[in-house]
Amino acid sequence: MHGRDRRRSARVITLSLSRRRALSWLALPAAQWIAPAAWAQAARIASARVWPAEEYTRFIVESPTQIAHQLKMLDGPPRLVLDLEDAELPPDVAQRLARAHDGDPYIAGIRSGRWGANTVRIVLDLKVPVNPQLFALKPVAEYGHRLVLDLYPLTPLDPLMALLESEQRKAKSTPPRPEAPRGPRRITVALDPGHGGEDPGAIGKRGTYEKHVVLAIGKRLKAMLDAEPSMRAMLTRDDDYYVPLAQRVQKARRVQADLFVSIHADAFREPRARGSSVFALSENGATSAAAKWLAQKENAADLIGGVNLDAKDPLVARTLLDLSQAAQINDSLKAGRHMLRELGEVNALHRGEVEQAGFAVLKAPDIPSILVETAFISNPDEELKLRSERHQQKFAESMADGIKRYFAQNPPLATRAKS
Repeated sequence: MHGRDRRRSARVITLSLSRRRALSWLALPAAQWIAPAAWAQAARIASARVWPAEEYTRFIVESPTQIAHQLKMLDGPPRLVLDLEDAELPPDVAQRLARAHDGDPYIAGIRSGRWGANTVRIVLDLKVPVNPQLFALKPVAEYGHRLVLDLYPLTPLDPLMALLESEQRKAKSTPPRPEAPRGPRRITVALDPGHGGEDPGAIGKRGTYEKHVVLAIGKRLKAMLDAEPSMRAMLTRDDDYYVPLAQRVQKARRVQADLFVSIHADAFREPRARGSSVFALSENGATSAAAKWLAQKENAADLIGGVNLDAKDPLVARTLLDLSQAAQINDSLKAGRHMLRELGEVNALHRGEVEQAGFAVLKAPDIPSILVETAFISNPDEELKLRSERHQQKFAESMADGIKRYFAQNPPLATRAKS
Protein backbone atom coordinates (compact mmCIF):
# COMPACT_ATOMS: atom_id res chain seq x y z
CA MET A 1 0.00 0.00 0.00
CA HIS A 2 2.85 2.32 0.80
CA GLY A 3 4.67 1.37 -2.41
CA ARG A 4 7.70 0.12 -0.54
CA ASP A 5 10.50 -1.08 -2.73
CA ARG A 6 11.85 -4.24 -1.12
CA ARG A 7 15.13 -3.81 -2.97
CA ARG A 8 15.71 -0.47 -1.28
CA SER A 9 14.03 -0.97 2.09
CA ALA A 10 16.06 -1.37 5.25
CA ARG A 11 17.34 -4.82 5.97
CA VAL A 12 16.89 -5.22 9.71
CA ILE A 13 18.81 -7.84 11.63
CA THR A 14 17.54 -8.33 15.18
CA LEU A 15 18.22 -10.79 17.97
CA SER A 16 16.30 -11.51 21.15
CA LEU A 17 18.74 -10.71 23.94
CA SER A 18 17.10 -13.31 26.17
CA ARG A 19 18.20 -16.20 23.99
CA ARG A 20 21.70 -17.63 23.49
CA ARG A 21 22.23 -19.96 20.63
CA ALA A 22 25.06 -22.28 19.76
CA LEU A 23 27.87 -20.74 17.75
CA SER A 24 27.83 -21.50 14.04
CA TRP A 25 31.17 -20.97 12.34
CA LEU A 26 31.16 -18.40 9.56
CA ALA A 27 33.79 -18.32 6.83
CA LEU A 28 35.87 -15.16 6.80
CA PRO A 29 39.25 -15.20 5.07
CA ALA A 30 42.15 -14.42 7.39
CA ALA A 31 39.92 -14.31 10.49
CA GLN A 32 40.99 -16.10 13.65
CA TRP A 33 38.09 -17.92 15.32
CA ILE A 34 37.84 -17.95 19.12
CA ALA A 35 35.81 -20.37 21.20
CA PRO A 36 32.49 -19.08 22.62
CA ALA A 37 33.90 -19.11 26.17
CA ALA A 38 36.04 -16.09 25.27
CA TRP A 39 32.88 -14.09 24.58
CA ALA A 40 31.61 -14.15 28.16
CA GLN A 41 32.25 -10.45 28.91
CA ALA A 42 31.76 -9.15 25.38
CA ALA A 43 29.13 -6.56 24.44
CA ARG A 44 26.40 -8.38 22.55
CA ILE A 45 25.35 -6.71 19.28
CA ALA A 46 21.56 -6.58 19.28
CA SER A 47 20.94 -5.65 15.64
CA ALA A 48 22.41 -4.25 12.47
CA ARG A 49 20.68 -2.38 9.66
CA VAL A 50 21.39 -1.10 6.17
CA TRP A 51 19.46 1.87 4.70
CA PRO A 52 20.37 2.00 0.99
CA ALA A 53 19.89 5.13 -1.14
CA GLU A 54 21.58 6.79 -4.10
CA GLU A 55 22.32 9.85 -1.97
CA TYR A 56 24.13 7.78 0.65
CA THR A 57 23.94 4.40 2.35
CA ARG A 58 23.74 4.13 6.12
CA PHE A 59 25.05 1.06 7.98
CA ILE A 60 24.15 0.80 11.68
CA VAL A 61 25.24 -1.49 14.48
CA GLU A 62 23.18 -1.28 17.68
CA SER A 63 24.05 -2.64 21.12
CA PRO A 64 22.99 -2.11 24.76
CA THR A 65 26.42 -0.65 25.62
CA GLN A 66 29.04 1.43 23.85
CA ILE A 67 31.54 -0.45 21.72
CA ALA A 68 35.07 0.73 21.02
CA HIS A 69 35.65 0.72 17.28
CA GLN A 70 38.10 1.39 14.50
CA LEU A 71 37.55 1.88 10.76
CA LYS A 72 40.07 1.11 8.01
CA MET A 73 39.84 1.84 4.27
CA LEU A 74 41.50 -0.62 1.89
CA ASP A 75 42.03 -0.57 -1.87
CA GLY A 76 42.26 -3.19 -4.60
CA PRO A 77 39.40 -3.96 -4.38
CA PRO A 78 37.82 -1.13 -2.36
CA ARG A 79 36.48 -2.19 1.03
CA LEU A 80 35.89 -0.91 4.53
CA VAL A 81 36.99 -2.83 7.62
CA LEU A 82 35.13 -2.06 10.85
CA ASP A 83 36.63 -3.57 14.00
CA LEU A 84 34.44 -3.75 17.12
CA GLU A 85 36.42 -4.38 20.29
CA ASP A 86 35.15 -6.59 23.11
CA ALA A 87 32.03 -7.35 21.09
CA GLU A 88 29.97 -10.43 20.29
CA LEU A 89 28.20 -10.80 16.95
CA PRO A 90 25.59 -13.55 17.37
CA PRO A 91 25.61 -16.09 14.54
CA ASP A 92 22.07 -15.43 13.30
CA VAL A 93 22.75 -11.69 13.20
CA ALA A 94 25.91 -12.36 11.20
CA GLN A 95 24.09 -14.64 8.77
CA ARG A 96 21.38 -12.08 8.09
CA LEU A 97 23.95 -9.32 7.87
CA ALA A 98 25.54 -11.13 4.95
CA ARG A 99 22.30 -10.62 3.00
CA ALA A 100 21.50 -7.09 4.19
CA HIS A 101 23.17 -5.30 1.26
CA ASP A 102 20.86 -6.62 -1.48
CA GLY A 103 20.23 -3.86 -3.99
CA ASP A 104 22.58 -1.38 -2.30
CA PRO A 105 24.21 1.07 -4.75
CA TYR A 106 27.55 1.05 -2.89
CA ILE A 107 27.93 -2.24 -0.96
CA ALA A 108 28.74 -5.39 -2.95
CA GLY A 109 28.91 -7.73 0.04
CA ILE A 110 29.23 -7.92 3.82
CA ARG A 111 31.44 -10.39 5.70
CA SER A 112 31.89 -10.75 9.44
CA GLY A 113 33.70 -12.87 11.99
CA ARG A 114 36.10 -12.94 14.95
CA TRP A 115 39.50 -11.27 14.63
CA GLY A 116 42.04 -11.92 17.33
CA ALA A 117 41.03 -12.61 20.90
CA ASN A 118 38.28 -10.05 21.46
CA THR A 119 37.38 -8.24 18.24
CA VAL A 120 34.52 -8.61 15.79
CA ARG A 121 35.54 -7.64 12.26
CA ILE A 122 32.94 -6.53 9.68
CA VAL A 123 34.12 -6.10 6.10
CA LEU A 124 32.08 -4.11 3.61
CA ASP A 125 33.09 -4.98 0.05
CA LEU A 126 32.35 -1.95 -2.10
CA LYS A 127 31.17 -1.57 -5.67
CA VAL A 128 32.92 1.80 -5.93
CA PRO A 129 35.19 3.85 -3.64
CA VAL A 130 33.21 5.94 -1.14
CA ASN A 131 33.67 8.73 1.37
CA PRO A 132 32.86 7.09 4.74
CA GLN A 133 31.74 8.93 7.86
CA LEU A 134 31.68 7.05 11.16
CA PHE A 135 30.07 8.35 14.36
CA ALA A 136 28.31 7.13 17.48
CA LEU A 137 24.83 7.99 18.78
CA LYS A 138 23.69 7.83 22.40
CA PRO A 139 20.49 5.97 23.34
CA VAL A 140 17.28 7.78 22.41
CA ALA A 141 13.63 6.71 22.20
CA GLU A 142 13.64 2.92 21.66
CA TYR A 143 17.22 2.80 20.37
CA GLY A 144 20.27 1.75 22.34
CA HIS A 145 23.84 2.76 21.53
CA ARG A 146 24.23 3.06 17.77
CA LEU A 147 27.39 3.08 15.72
CA VAL A 148 26.65 4.71 12.36
CA LEU A 149 28.70 4.34 9.18
CA ASP A 150 27.54 6.55 6.31
CA LEU A 151 28.84 5.80 2.81
CA TYR A 152 28.78 8.86 0.55
CA PRO A 153 29.79 8.94 -3.13
CA LEU A 154 33.14 10.58 -3.79
CA THR A 155 31.29 13.22 -5.83
CA PRO A 156 28.28 14.25 -3.71
CA LEU A 157 24.94 14.38 -5.47
CA ASP A 158 24.00 17.98 -6.31
CA PRO A 159 20.27 18.68 -5.81
CA LEU A 160 20.24 21.24 -8.61
CA MET A 161 21.96 18.95 -11.11
CA ALA A 162 19.67 16.09 -10.10
CA LEU A 163 16.67 18.35 -10.72
CA LEU A 164 17.94 19.38 -14.16
CA GLU A 165 18.76 15.79 -15.14
CA SER A 166 15.29 14.68 -14.04
CA GLU A 167 13.75 17.33 -16.25
CA GLN A 168 15.87 16.26 -19.21
CA ARG A 169 14.81 12.63 -18.80
CA LYS A 170 11.18 13.67 -18.54
CA ALA A 171 11.43 15.83 -21.66
CA LYS A 172 12.83 12.91 -23.67
CA SER A 173 10.14 10.48 -22.51
CA THR A 174 7.06 12.69 -22.95
CA PRO A 175 5.50 14.05 -26.16
CA PRO A 176 5.75 17.79 -26.84
CA ARG A 177 3.05 19.87 -25.19
CA PRO A 178 1.90 23.45 -25.67
CA GLU A 179 4.10 25.86 -23.78
CA ALA A 180 2.59 28.28 -21.33
CA PRO A 181 3.18 31.98 -21.99
CA ARG A 182 6.77 32.66 -21.02
CA GLY A 183 7.00 34.37 -17.67
CA PRO A 184 10.08 35.62 -15.90
CA ARG A 185 11.17 32.07 -14.98
CA ARG A 186 9.91 28.72 -13.75
CA ILE A 187 8.70 28.36 -10.17
CA THR A 188 10.59 25.80 -8.06
CA VAL A 189 8.97 24.13 -5.06
CA ALA A 190 10.98 22.08 -2.54
CA LEU A 191 8.88 19.25 -1.09
CA ASP A 192 10.12 17.75 2.14
CA PRO A 193 8.61 14.38 3.19
CA GLY A 194 9.37 14.25 6.92
CA HIS A 195 11.35 11.62 8.81
CA GLY A 196 12.72 8.54 6.98
CA GLY A 197 15.23 5.77 7.60
CA GLU A 198 15.93 5.30 11.31
CA ASP A 199 13.23 7.86 12.13
CA PRO A 200 9.78 6.40 11.41
CA GLY A 201 7.92 9.47 12.66
CA ALA A 202 4.55 8.77 14.27
CA ILE A 203 3.10 5.25 14.04
CA GLY A 204 -0.65 4.62 13.88
CA LYS A 205 -2.52 1.91 15.74
CA ARG A 206 -2.72 -0.13 12.52
CA GLY A 207 1.04 0.04 12.12
CA THR A 208 1.04 2.89 9.58
CA TYR A 209 4.39 4.68 9.48
CA GLU A 210 4.34 8.44 9.01
CA LYS A 211 7.55 8.31 6.98
CA HIS A 212 5.90 6.10 4.35
CA VAL A 213 2.64 7.96 3.89
CA VAL A 214 4.23 11.42 3.67
CA LEU A 215 6.68 10.15 1.05
CA ALA A 216 3.77 8.72 -0.96
CA ILE A 217 1.91 12.05 -0.75
CA GLY A 218 5.07 13.97 -1.59
CA LYS A 219 5.68 11.91 -4.74
CA ARG A 220 2.10 12.46 -5.89
CA LEU A 221 2.39 16.19 -5.22
CA LYS A 222 5.67 16.38 -7.11
CA ALA A 223 4.09 14.71 -10.16
CA MET A 224 1.25 17.25 -10.13
CA LEU A 225 3.57 20.26 -9.90
CA ASP A 226 5.90 18.86 -12.56
CA ALA A 227 2.90 18.60 -14.88
CA GLU A 228 2.48 22.39 -14.70
CA PRO A 229 4.50 23.99 -17.55
CA SER A 230 5.57 26.90 -15.34
CA MET A 231 6.52 24.84 -12.27
CA ARG A 232 8.91 22.14 -11.12
CA ALA A 233 9.36 20.33 -7.81
CA MET A 234 12.27 18.78 -5.89
CA LEU A 235 12.00 16.15 -3.15
CA THR A 236 14.43 16.44 -0.24
CA ARG A 237 14.26 12.64 -0.03
CA ASP A 238 12.85 10.24 -2.62
CA ASP A 239 13.29 7.00 -0.68
CA ASP A 240 13.38 5.58 2.83
CA TYR A 241 16.45 7.26 4.32
CA TYR A 242 17.00 10.07 6.80
CA VAL A 243 17.97 13.61 5.80
CA PRO A 244 19.10 15.90 8.68
CA LEU A 245 16.92 18.97 9.16
CA ALA A 246 19.65 21.44 8.22
CA GLN A 247 20.42 19.51 5.01
CA ARG A 248 16.76 19.74 3.99
CA VAL A 249 17.06 23.52 4.22
CA GLN A 250 20.36 23.42 2.35
CA LYS A 251 18.87 21.40 -0.51
CA ALA A 252 16.02 23.87 -0.92
CA ARG A 253 18.46 26.77 -1.05
CA ARG A 254 20.73 24.94 -3.51
CA VAL A 255 17.89 24.70 -6.06
CA GLN A 256 16.83 28.29 -5.25
CA ALA A 257 13.36 27.17 -4.27
CA ASP A 258 10.51 29.68 -4.25
CA LEU A 259 8.60 27.72 -1.62
CA PHE A 260 9.46 24.99 0.90
CA VAL A 261 6.71 22.59 2.00
CA SER A 262 7.47 20.05 4.74
CA ILE A 263 4.92 17.20 4.76
CA HIS A 264 3.97 15.35 7.95
CA ALA A 265 1.20 13.35 9.64
CA ASP A 266 0.33 14.53 13.13
CA ALA A 267 -0.02 12.44 16.30
CA PHE A 268 -1.32 13.05 19.78
CA ARG A 269 -1.82 10.96 22.90
CA GLU A 270 -5.61 11.33 22.60
CA PRO A 271 -6.95 9.38 19.58
CA ARG A 272 -9.87 11.78 19.14
CA ALA A 273 -7.56 14.61 17.97
CA ARG A 274 -8.18 15.12 14.24
CA GLY A 275 -7.82 17.50 11.34
CA SER A 276 -5.22 19.12 9.09
CA SER A 277 -2.89 21.89 10.26
CA VAL A 278 -0.39 24.29 8.69
CA PHE A 279 2.55 25.89 10.49
CA ALA A 280 4.99 28.70 9.76
CA LEU A 281 8.11 29.86 11.59
CA SER A 282 7.88 32.15 14.59
CA GLU A 283 10.51 34.58 15.83
CA ASN A 284 8.56 35.43 18.98
CA GLY A 285 7.49 32.15 20.50
CA ALA A 286 4.81 29.65 19.57
CA THR A 287 1.19 30.69 19.01
CA SER A 288 -0.06 27.84 21.20
CA ALA A 289 1.21 25.24 23.62
CA ALA A 290 0.39 22.54 21.06
CA ALA A 291 2.44 24.31 18.37
CA LYS A 292 5.40 24.61 20.75
CA TRP A 293 5.15 20.93 21.66
CA LEU A 294 4.98 19.89 18.01
CA ALA A 295 8.00 22.03 17.07
CA GLN A 296 10.04 20.49 19.88
CA LYS A 297 9.02 17.00 18.74
CA GLU A 298 9.87 17.64 15.08
CA ASN A 299 13.16 19.35 15.96
CA ALA A 300 14.18 16.24 17.91
CA ALA A 301 14.00 14.16 14.71
CA ASP A 302 17.76 14.54 14.22
CA LEU A 303 18.37 12.68 17.48
CA ILE A 304 16.34 9.70 16.25
CA GLY A 305 17.28 9.85 12.57
CA GLY A 306 20.95 10.21 13.47
CA VAL A 307 23.15 13.20 12.67
CA ASN A 308 26.93 13.44 12.67
CA LEU A 309 27.38 16.45 14.93
CA ASP A 310 31.09 16.67 14.03
CA ALA A 311 30.34 17.37 10.36
CA LYS A 312 28.26 20.53 10.48
CA ASP A 313 28.22 22.76 7.43
CA PRO A 314 29.16 26.32 8.48
CA LEU A 315 26.93 27.79 5.77
CA VAL A 316 23.93 25.86 7.06
CA ALA A 317 24.73 26.88 10.64
CA ARG A 318 24.76 30.55 9.61
CA THR A 319 21.53 30.07 7.68
CA LEU A 320 19.73 28.67 10.71
CA LEU A 321 20.91 31.59 12.85
CA ASP A 322 20.05 34.37 10.41
CA LEU A 323 19.38 37.69 12.14
CA SER A 324 16.00 38.50 10.62
CA GLN A 325 13.36 36.44 8.87
CA ALA A 326 10.42 38.81 9.10
CA ALA A 327 9.84 38.94 5.32
CA GLN A 328 10.11 35.18 4.98
CA ILE A 329 7.62 34.64 7.78
CA ASN A 330 5.16 37.08 6.23
CA ASP A 331 5.26 35.25 2.89
CA SER A 332 5.08 31.88 4.69
CA LEU A 333 1.87 32.93 6.43
CA LYS A 334 0.36 33.89 3.07
CA ALA A 335 1.27 30.52 1.58
CA GLY A 336 0.02 28.75 4.69
CA ARG A 337 -3.40 30.40 4.50
CA HIS A 338 -3.89 29.27 0.90
CA MET A 339 -2.76 25.76 1.83
CA LEU A 340 -5.05 25.60 4.85
CA ARG A 341 -8.04 26.77 2.81
CA GLU A 342 -7.54 24.02 0.22
CA LEU A 343 -6.90 21.30 2.82
CA GLY A 344 -10.21 22.24 4.41
CA GLU A 345 -11.94 21.07 1.21
CA VAL A 346 -10.77 17.46 1.71
CA ASN A 347 -10.40 17.11 5.49
CA ALA A 348 -11.48 18.71 8.73
CA LEU A 349 -9.17 21.45 10.03
CA HIS A 350 -7.59 21.02 13.41
CA ARG A 351 -7.32 24.80 13.70
CA GLY A 352 -8.73 27.41 11.37
CA GLU A 353 -5.58 29.52 11.17
CA VAL A 354 -1.90 29.08 10.41
CA GLU A 355 0.03 28.47 13.62
CA GLN A 356 3.63 29.43 14.32
CA ALA A 357 6.51 27.91 16.28
CA GLY A 358 10.28 27.49 16.09
CA PHE A 359 10.58 24.67 13.55
CA ALA A 360 14.24 24.21 12.57
CA VAL A 361 13.29 22.93 9.11
CA LEU A 362 11.48 26.21 8.29
CA LYS A 363 14.44 28.52 8.93
CA ALA A 364 15.68 29.26 5.41
CA PRO A 365 15.78 33.09 5.50
CA ASP A 366 15.17 33.52 1.78
CA ILE A 367 12.47 30.89 1.11
CA PRO A 368 8.84 31.04 2.30
CA SER A 369 8.47 27.82 4.29
CA ILE A 370 5.49 25.96 5.72
CA LEU A 371 4.96 22.66 7.50
CA VAL A 372 1.78 20.73 6.70
CA GLU A 373 0.31 18.17 9.09
CA THR A 374 -1.96 16.38 6.62
CA ALA A 375 -3.98 14.48 9.25
CA PHE A 376 -3.66 12.76 12.62
CA ILE A 377 -2.15 9.33 12.14
CA SER A 378 -3.09 8.67 15.78
CA ASN A 379 -6.79 9.08 14.92
CA PRO A 380 -8.22 5.73 13.69
CA ASP A 381 -10.39 7.33 10.97
CA GLU A 382 -7.66 9.63 9.70
CA GLU A 383 -5.10 6.82 9.78
CA LEU A 384 -7.34 4.99 7.31
CA LYS A 385 -7.33 8.08 5.09
CA LEU A 386 -3.55 8.29 5.22
CA ARG A 387 -3.29 4.61 4.25
CA SER A 388 -5.71 5.07 1.33
CA GLU A 389 -4.20 5.85 -2.08
CA ARG A 390 -7.40 7.70 -2.96
CA HIS A 391 -7.07 10.02 0.02
CA GLN A 392 -3.33 10.40 -0.50
CA GLN A 393 -4.23 11.70 -3.96
CA LYS A 394 -6.81 14.08 -2.46
CA PHE A 395 -4.30 15.47 0.02
CA ALA A 396 -1.77 15.97 -2.77
CA GLU A 397 -4.35 17.67 -5.01
CA SER A 398 -5.41 20.08 -2.26
CA MET A 399 -1.79 20.97 -1.53
CA ALA A 400 -1.09 21.51 -5.22
CA ASP A 401 -4.12 23.83 -5.44
CA GLY A 402 -2.90 25.76 -2.40
CA ILE A 403 0.56 26.19 -3.91
CA LYS A 404 -0.82 27.36 -7.26
CA ARG A 405 -3.21 29.84 -5.61
CA TYR A 406 -0.36 31.26 -3.53
CA PHE A 407 1.83 31.89 -6.57
CA ALA A 408 -1.09 33.27 -8.57
CA GLN A 409 -1.36 36.07 -6.02
CA ASN A 410 2.32 36.22 -5.06
CA PRO A 411 4.44 35.67 -8.18
CA PRO A 412 8.10 35.08 -7.34
CA LEU A 413 10.63 37.81 -8.01
CA ALA A 414 12.40 37.64 -11.35
CA THR A 415 15.77 38.62 -9.94
CA ARG A 416 16.98 35.04 -9.38
CA ALA A 417 17.25 33.64 -12.89
CA LYS A 418 16.56 29.96 -13.28
CA SER A 419 16.58 27.67 -16.26
